[in-house]
Amino acid sequence: MILDWNHLAEGEQLALSRAALAQAADTIAEQAETLAEEMETGALDDRGGPEALRLLAAVVRALNPIAMPVAGTA
Repeated sequence: MILDWNHLAEGEQLALSRAALAQAADTIAEQAETLAEEMETGALDDRGGPEALRLLAAVVRALNPIAMPVAGTA
């Protein structure tokens, strides 16, 4: 059954949005970690990137959308 976003209650919209943002943040952090490992193993050129990518992963994880306050309404 496909539901129209506009027919969902505001709380459901917020819950789905937060879940999607959390999954996106996790995906970005994991990709940054994978790229850092690829650089360390020599599969990609290392130009100082692994530590920067790990920093990006840490920042994305630290700013987990679930921990962020809600701004506005859905």
